[in-house]
Parts: sequence; C-alpha cells; structure tokens
Amino acid sequence: MALASEIPLPNTLPPRWLLKPVPEAAGDLAADTGLPLLLTTLLTQRGFLSADQVQDFLVPKLASLGDPTVLPEMNIAVARILKAVDENQRVALYGDYDVDGVTSMALMHLTLKAYGLPTHLFLPSRMEEGYGLSMDGFARLFEEFGKPDLLLALDCGTTSIKELTWLQEQGVDCVIVDHHELSPFGRPPCVALVNPKLGTEYHYFCTAGLVFKVAHALLKTRRVDFDLKEALDLVALGTVADLVPLIDENRLLVRRGLEALAQTERIGLRALKEIAGVDGFIQTHHVGFRLGPRLNAAGRLDTASTALQLLLAEDPLVASDYATLLENHNRDRQAVELEVFNEAEQQLLAMGDLEHIPAVVLGSRNWHPGVVGIVASRISRLVHRPTILFSFDENGMGKGSGRSILGFSLVEAIEFCREHIVRGGGHAMAAGVSVHEDKLEIFRERFSEAARRALSEEALTPVLELDVEVRLRDLSLEFLRNFRLMEPFGQRNHEPVFLCKRVTPRLPGRLMKEKHLRVMLSQDGASMEARWFNAPLKNLPKPPWDVAMRVQRNFWRGEEQWQLTLDAVRTSEPE
Repeated sequence: MALASEIPLPNTLPPRWLLKPVPEAAGDLAADTGLPLLLTTLLTQRGFLSADQVQDFLVPKLASLGDPTVLPEMNIAVARILKAVDENQRVALYGDYDVDGVTSMALMHLTLKAYGLPTHLFLPSRMEEGYGLSMDGFARLFEEFGKPDLLLALDCGTTSIKELTWLQEQGVDCVIVDHHELSPFGRPPCVALVNPKLGTEYHYFCTAGLVFKVAHALLKTRRVDFDLKEALDLVALGTVADLVPLIDENRLLVRRGLEALAQTERIGLRALKEIAGVDGFIQTHHVGFRLGPRLNAAGRLDTASTALQLLLAEDPLVASDYATLLENHNRDRQAVELEVFNEAEQQLLAMGDLEHIPAVVLGSRNWHPGVVGIVASRISRLVHRPTILFSFDENGMGKGSGRSILGFSLVEAIEFCREHIVRGGGHAMAAGVSVHEDKLEIFRERFSEAARRALSEEALTPVLELDVEVRLRDLSLEFLRNFRLMEPFGQRNHEPVFLCKRVTPRLPGRLMKEKHLRVMLSQDGASMEARWFNAPLKNLPKPPWDVAMRVQRNFWRGEEQWQLTLDAVRTSEPE
C-alpha cells in the first residue's frame, strides 16, 4: 500500500484500514428526508438522526446565532469597553502573531473604530518577546504608545497572572478575550475574562469567533453603523486557520464567512487572494493551505504586523506591497521549514525503531523557533506519535511547539512535566512549552512516560478510518448536489473518506509536476478521474485497486467540477 499525502519514514508502519459500520438509523433517515442512503449514512455517523437536525446542519441560518451575552463575563467586558468609548480613553489591543490573533485584532479594531474609538495595535515579536503578555512586550508597548487606560488582550492573557498583576499595579484595566485553557493557578487579575472555558458552552470558538460575539454584544447594547456580516471573512480566516471544531455556530460562521471571503471588498484580502492564486469559490483548504500560511509566515519569521496591516489596508498599492512581502516571507518560511524537517528526520531515524517509543521529543540550536510547530505537526502525522520540537537559543533556553494524536492531551502531559519546564500551556492537540537545554533529556523521559501511561499499543498504531464503502455509480448528481451541503469540512466535521474496491486504473495515467498522478478509474461501466499526490510512480500497486478517496469539487472556467483525490491505494484481494 502507498499513501498519497506523505512518504512514511523507514521505521513507520502503514495504517490499517478500518471501515466504519453503517448506522441502523441511516435507512430511516433516508426515508424521512428523501436524501440518498449514502448521504444519510454520513449524517447519522455524525450524530444527526432527525430530519430537523439534518435541515439545521445542511442549511444553517445566521438567525439561529445564540445570545452573545451568555458567554462568561461578556456583559462586564461590554460595559468596560463602552466606558472607554464614552470617555474617549486610550485603548491598546495586544494580540498574538498567528492568523487567529491578527484577524481578531483587525475585527476588534474595526468594531471600535465604528464606535469612534481609535486603538493602538500591538503585536509581540516571536523572537524578542514571545507568545502572549510579557514584561518585554509591555515595555515596548508603553514606549510606543504610553500607558493605556484599557488594554484588550486578544488570543492571549488567560494564564498571564504575574504580568497582569503588574499591569493592574500600574493602574491599567485589562479585558481578555481568549480561548486558551485556564491556568492551574487560577483566574488572572483583570476586569473581564471572556473565555468560554470559564463556562459550559461555546468551547469550540477561537478568538476570532469570540471577538465576533463581543462585537455582536456591543451592537445589541448600543447600535452603530457597522454590518457584522461584512466581517465574516475575517472570522472564517481565523477559525479555519486555528483548527478549532467546525461545529454549531463555528460551522455557520465559517460557511457564511467563506462566501464573504469569495466576494470580499477588503482590499488587502483581494491582494492576498490574487498572489496566492485563489479565485472563485473558496473552501477550507484554500484557507488552510494558501491564505493562512501566507498570513502566518510574517509572524513566524519577522513581525505579524505585515499581516495585520494587509487586512486593514485601504490603498490597493499598499495592499499589493504587503501581499508581495507576505509571499516572500512564505517562500522563506518553506525553505527554513525544509531545513528543519530534514535535520529532525535525521534525529528521528537515529532513534531507531519507534515501536517502543511512545512520544517524540527533538531539539536543536539550528532550528528557527517560528517553524518548529509546523515541523512537529508533520512529524506527528508521519510517525503517529505526540511530538514536540525545541529550538534552543545561544543561552540554552528552548522554545518548543507540540502536536498530538487522538487520546493524548498535551496540556495534561505538560502538567505531568511541570517541575522540569519553565512554562507551558495551550490545547490538548497543540501546545507550547519552554525548557532549558540541560533539562531536555529528563523532559523527554517524563513526557514519554506520560504518553506511555495514556496511550495503548492500539492507540499508537495508525489507522486509516474509512467512512463508507461506495461504488463509482453511487456518486450520482443527486448525491453530489446534497453532499456539497456538508461543507465546510474541518475539525469535528471531517471530510469523508470513501472506500471503493476493485477499481481499474487506466495506466500509465498522466504525470503532474513529475511526482503526482492523474488517472482515470473505472468500475462496472462507470468512470471518474482521480488525482494521486506523491504517487509511488516507480512502484505502483498491481491492479485492480482498492482506493481510499475523497470526493472533491472545484470550479474551472466558471463551471463546477467533481473529482476524486486518492489518500491511499492497495492491490485488491482476489474475489
């Protein structure tokens, strides 16, 4: 078997194929809704069991958005912000340097601008000040802007107890809008902490979604001329790029936001789309693989202010310059990332067989801290292990970024290792941690012990989950018309992977960019074209094939087209 998306390292096993069962309720749902059984199988697997649930999922409406004031401390935050508006106070926005951070900054800035309140925009430097609220960041903020009356911390601040204690002593109020996990040491000292982790609802929001809710709450309290629907392009960018679950309101905001992004009048986004080669309708993968990486590249290698200024640009020439700069940053990021990956791969190979290694911890003084998270994600997917990569500076301080697999919480593992680290936190699947170089080995041992306790041998065996078996003739126009309503795909609403057995490829197919294959697949008189990225061109499986595939749509010259993308291929077993 060969995988389409990655070339496994020599010491990794190919995943076993696991076909999900067809829920018994799928047939009843098909009868109740008139939808194809193939589609209701996918819907019931996701927990949608009634016609009303299906209607709400497939055709969500903005009118169904919930009351924003149910979010923790929202009313307090709104009152403090409106006080700043009424008294024309000095307000600073302090954000994060990723896409969620800069889109949150842009949306909050535009909202307060509509209320006639100017803001000072501050983004920390990844290299100089690091993530989140810091004393170094405060020092530069006060030097640039002076002491603000109100600081809005966006996408950061939840765990910054020491820093906020100092800020409070300076007489500066702080409102935090953030979605990160709470500190084990308690709530930070601030006027309001709008973080869904304090409550029981909306845990799926990223900060861009939370800022949308803040803006909604402000508008419900005091109406001004500001159309929130026109800001959904920013919300979609931040939500998709931050890899939060695309469920409930997130799914609705992203669906409408992608539509807004396709038609956006925002000059900076139009320039970004042009340089990224994104035209026409937009799906989550356009954000995840084209727009998001370019916005992120600035904060990884330089300063995220380039991305923020692009989002707020009002001059086409200025926007074009920013877009070009981001494109150059992205190319530089790709080159740096490749260097780090190659060296990390050599370290990984030196570890030998991974069978008895439940987690991967690697580090180097040669690695750029801005890309270790991307490489950690790539390695985690390759070896199916929780992975943390550290970049150590000349003083031996390491900044690490981790990515996990299902069943293993990085936040809990960091707590398990707390006595050996300087700081750390984040989410279950992605987190940051700092450690001294001389503590790396004991951290590796402790982190691996946490993984050994939490992950069974079965959990460490990669699995290719297949949603449903199909025949090519099942992919009818009726099915495809309804299947497109399952978009947008992302976390907690994954893109379905179909199993199609005993298809005949029309070889040798057509080569794309010297490493990808475009091939026509046939089965029982039905045919459909498929793309196979990174195909093993010199070692193709012997036909007929069983294929794990995704059914995807795109637009070509204004027309909607459907094609197959192969995730994995194996030789079919004899009948």
